[in-house]
Amino acid sequence: MDHFFRRKRIPAFLKPLLSLSLIFASFLMIQKLKLSEKDAVGVKHVRDPAWCGSECFSFKKTAMTSSGTSDSPVPVKDLETQQVPNVTRASWDAQVLNCSADASVRTQDWFRRLDQRFHQFVLHRHCRYFPMLINHPEKCADGNVHLLVVVKSVIEQHDRREAVRKTWGKEQTVNGKKIKTLFLLGSPNTGKDAKNLQKLIEYEDQIFGDILQWDFMDTFFNLTLKEVNFLKWFYIYCPNVQFIFKGDDDVFVNTHNLLELIAFKVEQRKAARLFMGDTISKAIPIRNRQSKYYIPKELYDKPYPPYVGGGGFLMSAYLARRLFVTSEGVELYPIDDVFLGMCLQRIHLSPEMHPGFRTFGITRRRASTMNTEPCFYKNLIVVHKLSAQELLRMWSVVHSQDLICAQKTSI
Repeated sequence: MDHFFRRKRIPAFLKPLLSLSLIFASFLMIQKLKLSEKDAVGVKHVRDPAWCGSECFSFKKTAMTSSGTSDSPVPVKDLETQQVPNVTRASWDAQVLNCSADASVRTQDWFRRLDQRFHQFVLHRHCRYFPMLINHPEKCADGNVHLLVVVKSVIEQHDRREAVRKTWGKEQTVNGKKIKTLFLLGSPNTGKDAKNLQKLIEYEDQIFGDILQWDFMDTFFNLTLKEVNFLKWFYIYCPNVQFIFKGDDDVFVNTHNLLELIAFKVEQRKAARLFMGDTISKAIPIRNRQSKYYIPKELYDKPYPPYVGGGGFLMSAYLARRLFVTSEGVELYPIDDVFLGMCLQRIHLSPEMHPGFRTFGITRRRASTMNTEPCFYKNLIVVHKLSAQELLRMWSVVHSQDLICAQKTSI
């Protein structure tokens, strides 16, 4: 996929400027990290790739096969009472990348007609799992984790990760319920500065111990690789996690409201098949070639299944494990949100819509004052999209004792 893309040559006169810029940026980042290190809680780093708890697979083998062909829904009452069995320990097994292009695809007529920007994606679509550069198998081993917060990010977005750690992604225990956080990263784009960027992210991880990184290039088309590689990682290493919130590093999440939603679903015994967010139904592929989400007819030519906006969604751990097994039988798709919708369709499950998830902002009119009204943030669960500075500022205002809102703020 984009892991194999060749990059255009940079003009010679720009190289010194780029190098100076990187050195300056690296200096600022290191200073920030050193300041953060003083406040960071010490984390034990377990680097043994073979390490795993005694219950790596929290999943009854009879519920589905490893081939991902079991698409029949399991009765809800069975899901609610399902126990975690003891099975053989396992570890991440994608240690060596040896995945060449599928030459047979080049002979297909539809491939010859396909927009060239999708060629590398299609030729390497079978390359699914990649070696891990940074792993934290101990993250889920610290007793029962009520909520695992999983954040998609890229190496250069250090400020966003720092803001998330200080706000909704803070690791804590709330009313006896543990919340853990992980950031998902690929590798830096190939080039002169890739090694320096990699060293910076390794230093950041030494301080916080909350990064999972795989050896595929961090590009838009490869966002789906983050989905499938995380699902496999979760299946292996997280037997005692109950729920997952997965989102972007530029969203606001009201943690209190999110925990209340989970508690309500548990009380109603509707938690096992939980997959909830800002649901998009009856969507069709975008044919505008200028759009970031453009999909040619040769790649996909039918309506999308229902899916949720990837800015932020909530799912049960049981369903995440089932999605992993199912996903192995689903061809990779360049839009990660839609790909998860395809996996849900395979197991005959539609995502649940919740008005508290606003992955397109409170209102799509960016200039609207609604998008900056803190009382909306106090009553919602997820709001997209905020800069690091906006997130820190809004978090402070929403949690201020001076903020007075009506009992319910309507939108």
